[in-house]
Formats: sequence, C-alpha cells, structure tokens
Amino acid sequence: MASWLSSRDVSGFKFIFFLAIIYTIISLIVHSVLHMKFITPLSIDAPPDRFSEARAIHHIAVLTKDDRQEGRPGLRKAATYIKEQLEMLKERAESNIRIEVEETTVNGSFNMIFLGHSISFAYRDHINIVARIIGERDVFFPLLTGTSIFIWNSPESMIKDFTWRISSADLQETDPSVLINGHFDSPLGSPGAGDCGSCVASMLELARVTVESGWIPPRPIIFLFNGAEELFMLGSHGFMTTHKWRDSVGASINLEASGTAGPDLVCQSGPGSWPSQVYAESAVYPMAHSAAQDIFPVIPGDTDYRIFSQDHGNIPSLDIIFLLGGYYYHTSFDTLDKLLPGSIQARGENLLSILKAFTNSSKLQSARERESKATTNDYKDERAVFFDYLSWFLIFYSRRVAVVLHSIPIAIFFVMPFLLHFWDSRSRSCFAIFYDFVKGLLFHAAGIILAIIFPIILSILQLFFSSYALGWFAHPYLAFLMFIPCSLVGLLIPRTVWGCFPLSQDVSVIKKSEEALAEEARFWGAFGFYACLTSAYLVAGLSGGFLTFSVSASMLPAWIFFSLSIKSSDHQSPRSAVFYVIPLIPCLAYSVYFGGFLTQFLIEKMGMMGVVPPPYGYYVPDVVVAASVGVVTGWCVGPLIPVCSHWLARSSILQLLSHISVLALALSSQFFPYSNAAPKRVVFQHTLATTDVNRIVDSSYEFSVVDSNSLLFLFKYAPEVAKELHIGQELSFETANMSHRETWMGIFPVPFLFSQSLKFPARSDGILKRYRYFPHLSNYKPHSVSSDKSRRVYLEFYLGDLEEVWVAVLNITGPLSSWSFADNLLSVPETIDGGPPSYIIRLSGNSQRNWTFWLEASSSDDLRVEVAVVDQVLDDEARRLKGLFPDWADVIAYSSFMSSYIF
Repeated sequence: MASWLSSRDVSGFKFIFFLAIIYTIISLIVHSVLHMKFITPLSIDAPPDRFSEARAIHHIAVLTKDDRQEGRPGLRKAATYIKEQLEMLKERAESNIRIEVEETTVNGSFNMIFLGHSISFAYRDHINIVARIIGERDVFFPLLTGTSIFIWNSPESMIKDFTWRISSADLQETDPSVLINGHFDSPLGSPGAGDCGSCVASMLELARVTVESGWIPPRPIIFLFNGAEELFMLGSHGFMTTHKWRDSVGASINLEASGTAGPDLVCQSGPGSWPSQVYAESAVYPMAHSAAQDIFPVIPGDTDYRIFSQDHGNIPSLDIIFLLGGYYYHTSFDTLDKLLPGSIQARGENLLSILKAFTNSSKLQSARERESKATTNDYKDERAVFFDYLSWFLIFYSRRVAVVLHSIPIAIFFVMPFLLHFWDSRSRSCFAIFYDFVKGLLFHAAGIILAIIFPIILSILQLFFSSYALGWFAHPYLAFLMFIPCSLVGLLIPRTVWGCFPLSQDVSVIKKSEEALAEEARFWGAFGFYACLTSAYLVAGLSGGFLTFSVSASMLPAWIFFSLSIKSSDHQSPRSAVFYVIPLIPCLAYSVYFGGFLTQFLIEKMGMMGVVPPPYGYYVPDVVVAASVGVVTGWCVGPLIPVCSHWLARSSILQLLSHISVLALALSSQFFPYSNAAPKRVVFQHTLATTDVNRIVDSSYEFSVVDSNSLLFLFKYAPEVAKELHIGQELSFETANMSHRETWMGIFPVPFLFSQSLKFPARSDGILKRYRYFPHLSNYKPHSVSSDKSRRVYLEFYLGDLEEVWVAVLNITGPLSSWSFADNLLSVPETIDGGPPSYIIRLSGNSQRNWTFWLEASSSDDLRVEVAVVDQVLDDEARRLKGLFPDWADVIAYSSFMSSYIF
C-alpha cells in the first residue's frame, strides 16, 4: 500500500476508519433504540400496579383467533370479549372506582375528502364498546376559625371541619374527561395483530392498571373500542355525533398501528400545542417528532385522530402510531409472532403516565368550555416544536420560542463577516468575507445536491441491468450499502474543485494562511446553508426546523474546539479534525436516529405506495429511496465536510467509495426483492356481473399490484398461478385483457393506487351453488315530481343472501341534485377515467336488512346507478387459485358483485 499511497492518503484512510467506527457505534445504539432492546417487557405475573406486555399479548392472542372484518362473525366475538373483560374489571373494582360499560350501535351518514377523493358514507349498526372509569374521592373542607356548620342528625351537630365524598352521582355528563380510542376491526384479509389488536390489548391492560393500581383518576377516563375504523373511521364518527359523553371529552389519545413494532410515535398533535406539551412532560419513553406532522399528509392513509381533532370535535388530541414493521401492515402476515418485544410495554407505560398528566391538568376542558375560551393561547392552532433524543428525553418549545430560536443561526451568519472585519479591520473587508461565505454556502449546497443526484443515477443504472425493481425491498441493508458510498462521493466532489475558484480576500495582506481562510469560508458557508434551511422551515410554517437548527447549533462548539486545537497543531494534522468531530457526535447520533428511522419506514412502505403509470412508474420507488438515502447521508455527514473533507476528498478514497457502490449494485441483482418477511401485495378480485336478482352474466378474475413490479413479474415468478390461468410466455400488456378502474369500484378509492390491472375469464358455478340471490336495486314506490320539475326516485337496495358483506358502493351519474344521505348534501363529484361526474357513496353495516333511500334528479334525464358489493366469501376455485401463490406474495382476495341500473 505504501508504494502507491501517499502519506496523506494513509492519513485519510485512518481518518475515514475513525469515522466508520463512530458511525458504526452510533448505528448500533440507534438500532437497539428503534428495536426496543432497552425495554424489558413485564411478565404475566407482574405486580398489578404495573402495565404488563405479557397480559396485553394474551388479549391479542384471543382477538386474532377469528377474523375481525365487518361482515364476519369474528367481529361480534371480539366485541363480546372486550365487553366481558370490562365487566369483569367492573366487578373487581374497589368502592372508590366506578366503571360504566356500554355496547352501542352507531348509525350515520356524512361526506369526506379522503386521499384527495370525495366520498359519501352511510352506515348502520356498527358496534362500539365504551367504558368510563370514574374515581370517587374524599375532599376535606376546613372551615374558617370561629365558624361552624350545622348538620341534622349528626352525632355532633356543630362541626368545625367536614369531608365530602365527590362521587359519580355528583358528576355531570359534560364534565371534562379524557378519551382513549382504538379500533378492534381489522382490514380485509388480515388477522390484525398489530393493526389494531395491539391497540385494543393495550387499552384493556391500561384499564386494568387504572382500576387495580390504587390510582384514583381525578377526571373521568373514557375508553372507546370502536368497531369500524377500517371502513373510513365510521366508529369514531358515530361516537362523536351520537354518544351522550361526546361533549365531555377534553382531550383524546388515538392509538393506531401502521406496522407491528415501535417506536410508538406521536405523528400528529393538536389543535394547539397543549397535547404535545403534556406528552413532553409525562412520557416515560418519549417518541415524538413534530416533523412527522409535515410528512404525515403525504402518506396514503388517515386515522381516527382526524375525526376527534378536526372534522367533528376540535378536541386537543394525540395520534400515536406503531410505524415500523410496515411490511406486515394490512397483510395476512400481521400476526402475533410479528410483534416486536418491548413495543407494547413502552406504549403502555407511556399511556399510563400521559393519562395521569391529562386528568390532572387544569387545561382539560369540555366542549362548551373550549368554545367559550377559543381565543386563548392554549386553543389556538399553533404548532409547537418537539422531538425526542433517542427516546431518552424530549425537547419541547412553543412556536413563539421557535420563531426567535430558529432565527438566531441566520442572524449569526449575516453578522459574522462584520465581527471578523472588526477583529482585524485593517486587513479584512467584510464584503470580501461575506462573498467567501456565500461561496462556501454554494459549494456545500452543491455537495448536498450531488449527494442526492448520484444515488438517483445509480438506482436508474441498476434498473437497466436488473429484471426487476425494488431489489433492496426485502434486504434494506442493500439500499444503504449501494447508495451511501456514492452519496458520499457526491458530497465530496465540490471539495476537489474548490481550488479552481480563488478566495475574494487578499491573502497577501491577511495574517492567515490560504488554507485557514478556505476552511473558515467552507465552515461558515455550510453553517449558512443549514441556517437558511432552518429559516425556510420557519417561513413555511412547518414544524421540522429543529432538524437543521440542531445541526447549525452543534457546528458552533465544534468550530470553537477546532479553532482552539489548531493553536497547538496545524491545519494539516488529523488531530484538529478529531477535535472538530467530537463535539458533533451528539448531533450526528440524532441525525442517524431520525434519518435511519425515516429511511427504514420509507423502504417498508414502498411495497404499498401505489403504482405510477408507465413508463416512469417502474423507476419511481427506487428513485425515491435513493434520493431519501442521499438526503439522510447529506444530513448525517454534511456537518463534517467543511473541515474533514481535507482528509476525505482524496482520489483513492473516492475510488474506494465508488467501487463499494458498484459492488453493491452487482450484489443487489442477486437478491430476490420479496420474502415472507417482506411480501409483495397482490389484490385478487372475483368479479361477478349480475342482472335481476339471481342471474350472473359474466364472471372474471381481476388482479392488480401496488408496487412497481408489475403483474408480468408476478406471473413469471409464480408459475403455478400462470399455469392455472393459462398464461403463456408471450403474455404482455398489449395482448392481455386489461381490467378497467371502474371494475374495482367496490374498494374505491384504493384502485387509484393501481396501474395495468389484468382480467382473466372465470367460472361462476361455485357462486351459483352457494348463493340463490344476489344484490339488487329497485323502486319501492312510484317516483314523485315536484313543481320545479325535479324528480325524486325511491329505491330499495337488497343485498341478497351474501354471507360476509364488507361494503357496498354506489356510483351515481346523471342529473343528481339531492339525496337522502349526508343531511341531503351531495359530495363533490368525482371523474373516473374521463367518465361523467360521479357521486360515490359507501354503504356498510347490517346486511340482513334492506337499505331504503331516495335520489332526486333535476331533470327528466336518466339517473344511472352502478353497484358493487364486496363479499369476503370465495368459491372453491378462487380459494384454490389463491392458495397457488408463493409464500412471498400476500393476496387480498374477495368477490365483487356488480350490477347497473337506470332510473
């Protein structure tokens, strides 16, 4: 090595080895934090006053024995089990704790914008289990000296002091309470251990601890186990619009799961900053980032938090979600064994502490009190800034503080040229100094941009040499191994050409070396870059400015240490660079923590983010992940570049990094993108077109996927399925029968995530043997015509003898002017594939009774109603076909009965 490496190259390799050790140690710590290695789950025989993960796991085991989808008997069993557990708790409660348990059925209708699409809902007979825990406590009232009170029939008729027991009898229905919500229904085809059996189990164990720990809640606590979240938050809507306790809710905690593991992150908080402040002050294992509120709107999904805090309650709320383990989210792999040990324990201990904080807070107010104080600071919709540091502690400050604090870095950046000028006014021009700072800023920005562009280019090149996309999906380390080295190359490239652009300051008259001035310009330029980003966050009203503020704030002590170190050693010594790195380690640890978590979350979600139409859709997931790794690399390593690039920007090191990326690229093509731990999602629909009430006119199998590896990839690597469907080697999208989006109307708006769905002929014998009658829409009385010529049509919707109806969807086109749904308010019309304006309504709930409703047309033109009913029953042939898929594919399968009517 010595024969072809210079001494500076050797020093550079030693320094990069030093950095590699630091980042490896940080990564191991971060991995242990994210995977809950520091949490010790308590056993089933833990003390009764402690939350026990093992006891919660027992509840999940019971809940996942049966499918809990709407329309299936397992949902009713789950409701019964939850109610029984609460009733048993009620019997064991001490005299100073009162528990009220209710089973309620909710009905309603409303309009909503979901994922950018307008939908209407009508629902009936969905089950909610609601429990309220009320503490009875004795309050001692001392009387003033010399006064007394007369009590009839008291042994001592004249009493100087007295104690009054405040009980549930004294409680008004509108007195403020705390609501904690979780849903016990599960999505199509999923056992729902994580989503959201883990939430229900945590709530049951939390209720037990509340009752048996000896703690007497100073305010009522409402546990809402809602049975219809997966049908677009219907259970929580029913509670907030019909339940007698709804106006008493002064704060809500919504539990959700977008995976099977922690961290149990606070993804949304509001309105106002009070909920996040309570969390910051009370969480045992704080896991919260206000930046999540900036990211959450782009994720395809929503939670009950929306109902409580935005649409129907304006309740100060927290949205707490399991975010890792997203491979299993809404799949058949969401089973008990996939839950990460420690996640539920951390969640439970956090929730108990948060509940105590909310119930003890003087700011807990009922709906009426909030309305009367809507103008106070506590209830202004002001986003606070908060973030946890490796779950060890949480930093919280208000928006007002953020405005001041986040403005400091940019102020320092602009003031520093003047300070340096005054320190040496005879030799340094403040304008020349500022120009050099701007040069440093531009070079650092160029490095960050190249750190993003290089991985993108590599990802595109990799797709040219591979027969499939998402090569890293089942092996996330491949994404890091492939994209981080080339991102570092991009980050260091500007340093190699720095010397081509001379400084604005005249080195001959300044008592500093050119290298010292260059390092100064690069440092303050990088500092200014992060300061500008912090200010941009601030101006945009976003909450993630702490990400770049923490970097700029950490760079200042690092620069001071570096400046002190070079007094005893020159700029060419690695020792001075080490002194620069050490003060940055806490900042780098946080950057790796947040950046690693974000990248892992994104990789797991790439399997369900939907498909962009060709030709660009094939490249999108790989480009997104590559760009994300580039951003995270720039954030985690960028602060080191101003000083450390002197040792890192060596041609030998850049070559090494490039070789590692190329090797990882070649390696990734040897790995299959899916496994049973990272399955490919497949949607399989048996479509049955019916007419009248008992005739099937067409039957077909429809398939679609939600990632960039198309159905051609699926059938290529699932030969048994291809053989069963009589698919030959020559299959292509040009020759195959395409499945149109309107065919998937039963799961609207999910089909907007699909592209290039395929259709194959299927038999209907099995369905005809199973069912005698199919869904049918008809008039139940003659239509009426009003004086303004509008026409009202009275319809009855019969669901046949389908056994496991999940939802029915109506697509109405024509001159619709009103209807009996959603308080007679029409939703915003949708346009599907260039068709006429459509009004979409989803009907769910008890399928044993017919639906009756009316539609009003503004003219004599026809109203067209297309109906799709999703039944979870498959005939034997469809079930056998589903069983032919390999274990790396998760297949959501159902039957869809479609019919069309004109009125």
